[in-house]
Amino acid sequence: MQAYERAVQQPAPQQQQPPRQPVQPSPAPQWSAAQEAAPEAVRAQPAAAEPFRWQLDPVDPSPRRQDAGGLLTDDDEAQLWLGADDDEASHRLSRSERRALKHDGYGDEHDRPKRRGGWGCLVGLLIVAALGAGAWFFLQGPISAVVERFTPAEDYTGSGTTEHVFMIHEGDTGSDIAENLVAEGVTASYDAFYDLLLKQTPEPEFHPGAYRLAEQMSAQAALDALLDPANKMENTFVIQEGMWASNALAEAAAVTGIPIEQLQAAAANPQAYGLPAEATSVEGFLFPATYTVDPGATADGVIKMLVDRSFQALDAAGVAPEDRWRTIVKASLIEREAGLRDDYYKVSRVIENRLNPELFDSGLLQFDSTVHYGLGDDSVVTTTDAEREDPANPYNTYVHPGLPPGPIGNPGDLAIDAAIHPADGPWLYFVTVNLDTGETVFSSTIEEHEAAVDQFLAWLDEHPEYGN
Repeated sequence: MQAYERAVQQPAPQQQQPPRQPVQPSPAPQWSAAQEAAPEAVRAQPAAAEPFRWQLDPVDPSPRRQDAGGLLTDDDEAQLWLGADDDEASHRLSRSERRALKHDGYGDEHDRPKRRGGWGCLVGLLIVAALGAGAWFFLQGPISAVVERFTPAEDYTGSGTTEHVFMIHEGDTGSDIAENLVAEGVTASYDAFYDLLLKQTPEPEFHPGAYRLAEQMSAQAALDALLDPANKMENTFVIQEGMWASNALAEAAAVTGIPIEQLQAAAANPQAYGLPAEATSVEGFLFPATYTVDPGATADGVIKMLVDRSFQALDAAGVAPEDRWRTIVKASLIEREAGLRDDYYKVSRVIENRLNPELFDSGLLQFDSTVHYGLGDDSVVTTTDAEREDPANPYNTYVHPGLPPGPIGNPGDLAIDAAIHPADGPWLYFVTVNLDTGETVFSSTIEEHEAAVDQFLAWLDEHPEYGN
């Protein structure tokens, strides 16, 4: 571009230039004596009398030339800038055309334009994925409902495996029976049995008592067995884990025909059956199991049978007679608070940690289950502020430190074992966040525990059938 700049400063004359003559070699310069003596650099300078002028060659009307690589030559580039006369404007190239010609061939790798096709595809894929995820998020509820509607309920096949004694309690509805069958491993799902009930004409009639069923039965096989009088076990009743003594005695009265008042009077003297001196009732020592009594059994005989079965379980677990009371009290708390098997041992550790003044100085267990027992209300799972602040309730572990004054139910083998073998851990708090699955969160700090409580309260809001 240097030739272009100097040509602008001294434009060539407008008259037509004569044809160019071949350039003849110039004769060697003649130097004067003074010039001979001057430095070589000085001699190389031209004489001032004849200044040198740059001139452009005449415009060549021939087509513009490109080199082999598609690039413009220096002369062509200069002509693009100067161009032809106005009357030849049609032969001029615009700036974008000149740029296109100049970069028609890429002599240098750095001059190549960046490829953006790959990034564009990636962005497009991400957008499609995001739209798909959003659609699935908003549609998964309706889709799941449709799938669930047309998917058969989970069910077993056949008449089952291991024999199982199933109890129908006084006042149980078809829905209660469906839930209990699943909880005890008899049927595979609630819907399989309950939907079958709704199809029956006339509606089936169920009678309280113990029934000889089996584990993993189909819904149809379970229904047939419950309606077959041959499977009803006469004078047989079941005490379930964690059941209160008042309910256990009611089960025994319903099956044996012994008036409930006689059973309650017999249970009012616990020391007559060998219970520890601290015991004021038979609570905690009516072992959960299936019992069959003779037709002529008495109230005292029934109570003794249940208590002896409890002593048998304690002895088998290695509990010394002098340790029976504390073990049963602690095991009753574990039985009422824990859901899953491993949680039994963790709850046992929480109790021990809270009773350790070095780890928890207040000594308050703060169990809702103890408050419920003192109130005699087993219909809800939570407590109110007023109930937790009431010192008149001797079982209120929110205001009274240490273990409660007695058991709050009848524990089974697992709870007894957990009471004497607590898990290792730093936990001070726990809360069951899903009452259907028994999922429980154990925490060592109050901040972690409060977050878990919020999770449980949110679950309760979605399941009002559990009360509040």
